[in-house]
Amino acid sequence: MSELAAERRDCRLYLISPLDVGGTFPDRLARSLDAAPVAAFQYRVKGLDQHEAARLAEPLQRICAERAVAFIVNDSIALAKRLGADGVHLGQDDGTVADVRQQLGRGAQIGVTCHASRHLAMEAGEAGADYIAFGAFFPTTTKQVKHRAEPELLTWWQTLMELPCVAIGGITPENCGSLVTAGADFLAVCGAVWNGDEAAAVRAFEQAIASAG
Repeated sequence: MSELAAERRDCRLYLISPLDVGGTFPDRLARSLDAAPVAAFQYRVKGLDQHEAARLAEPLQRICAERAVAFIVNDSIALAKRLGADGVHLGQDDGTVADVRQQLGRGAQIGVTCHASRHLAMEAGEAGADYIAFGAFFPTTTKQVKHRAEPELLTWWQTLMELPCVAIGGITPENCGSLVTAGADFLAVCGAVWNGDEAAAVRAFEQAIASAG
């Protein structure tokens, strides 16, 4: 799982799970990952105890492993450690990069949400994060948006840093072109994939990214 820390390449998809990952969701995940190349899958669930979160994660983690897709846990260092996940994505209040390194080891892939802040991004990079995430770039119903970012932020980051950057927030196949052109290494998407035909959506993103590149 070196995709997120690897040398820069063409923009790639980074899927974020819906909050409901039960029922037929494992089948949906497999369909999405088989539709077109995906770099990573972030497991994001809320309001579950760790035992239930781990139970639901197991088939999803296996599906990702079979396809060499990075399995990243949102927020919880403890859950990531329990699952032996490829990494963890930290919000600003979820712990530090040093905490993750101590608990998960040097091989863990660590992402940090930096909203629209150049200062937070620089701090995360200096702390040893493997990638940083900027957003939200567009309106989204997936989570409450307190910060709005502009594509120019991605370009600024690319001119200064080699660390990969992820764009997040309301991204669709129709509006992602400006982010690809601006320099996003990864597009983090949720509703645009899971609110409809996931395989068709992933293919649409692949085409949009190729057209923008």
